[in-house]
Amino acid sequence: MSTEIQQETETTEEQSPEQIREEVAEDLSEKRREQIQEDLESAEKTVQLKVFRYDPEIEGKEEPRFDSFTVPFHRGMTVLDALIYARDRYDSSLTFRHSCRQAVCGSDALFINGQQRLGCKTQMGDLEHPVRIEPLPHQDVVKDLVVDMQHFYDQMHAVEPYFDPDELPDGELEEQHQTPENREKVKLSTRCIWCGACMSSCNIAAGDNEYLGPAAINKAYRFAMDEREGSDRKQERLRIIEQEHGVWRCQTQFSCTEVCPKDIPLTEHIQALKRESIKNNLKFW
Repeated sequence: MSTEIQQETETTEEQSPEQIREEVAEDLSEKRREQIQEDLESAEKTVQLKVFRYDPEIEGKEEPRFDSFTVPFHRGMTVLDALIYARDRYDSSLTFRHSCRQAVCGSDALFINGQQRLGCKTQMGDLEHPVRIEPLPHQDVVKDLVVDMQHFYDQMHAVEPYFDPDELPDGELEEQHQTPENREKVKLSTRCIWCGACMSSCNIAAGDNEYLGPAAINKAYRFAMDEREGSDRKQERLRIIEQEHGVWRCQTQFSCTEVCPKDIPLTEHIQALKRESIKNNLKFW
């Protein structure tokens, strides 16, 4: 018995860490293939995904391509559900952003069948198959479906999206009152989840990297049209959006409004700020 144990120990010691990892990976791959086959055979229906792949840091994957994944379909399945299945079962290196899965965080905005959509909100059953999934257009791709959002965030912050009232309430815990009518006026603009879908769909933003973009202008609208905004701050905000790459670059194509997952009338808000800008610059004397 002791001789057998000694022989087994010697065999194990001869294996390098790389060999052990390869064996474990092979076992896991086999189990994964069996699980996928079982899932597909038990499913009433399957769907095919064609997913954009790109990884500049891995040799052999620097060139963009599309990988296909067959996924078991179930009622209520979203595009995000299908992507998670593909990542967990087929390829753990498949990279995409997601968080809340409730259309609130905005992190899983993707280009699905030729249109900007939220993965967690888009039903697989509503799409033509195979479902083609790509990163947001007009953004630098970091890896697979992940794009660099820094420029988008910079444009959002460029409109200084915060309150600066002329006066604060006397009481420490007293609220700044707002009329129901004014609240209704700005309500839709507050729904923005910073997903970047509107910016990606905008032809002007695609050709003008300095254009503030519909999301940032909508954020400016949210504060400029709020009656609690200070008069001096409103003037400063209007000067920001009146610049060469502000509201006047919008050509009223409505593409941003069409793709907004929160149904914000972005084009209307941009036009409202154009009118506000004109009124602000009119002088009667």
